[in-house]
Amino acid sequence: MSHSVTITRTTTSTTNTSYIVLNTGYLKTFPGILKLFELIIGAAIVTIFAINFRDYHNAYRAQQDLFHFLMATTFMVGTFCLLLACLTSLSTGGIIAKTIYELIYHSVAAILLLTSSALLLIRLRDYKHDSYMVAGVLGLVNAVLYFISAFLAHRSYRGI
Repeated sequence: MSHSVTITRTTTSTTNTSYIVLNTGYLKTFPGILKLFELIIGAAIVTIFAINFRDYHNAYRAQQDLFHFLMATTFMVGTFCLLLACLTSLSTGGIIAKTIYELIYHSVAAILLLTSSALLLIRLRDYKHDSYMVAGVLGLVNAVLYFISAFLAHRSYRGI
């Protein structure tokens, strides 16, 4: 299956010692904005868990907490790598969207974040811990963003 790739050059920054290209135009595209929000929400979830890790009593800590923390961390790092690759290369954003990788990555992220958020929120209905509730709700929001990204990746992969 052949695909056409459009490369849009927007901003180029250079220094005296090395040549650095920033494709800031990628952040103006809908997939770029989605990745940025997924990264920000993932960082917020990880920060909430990191701040409350010691304050939260060990007796109440459960496997759902760790599962959600690990899923948020995993996909935050993965999304950061994808976004960084798209920002530091003029062609990566257009090429990687045409591959099956983005479809698989975003689908797995959406499913695992939805699962971990739901499990965390179900467990927290008995224990009122507001900041973890916020992390669970942010996880659901992030799962929706990943589902949207998976849908866009599917359309891009199929050439629609």
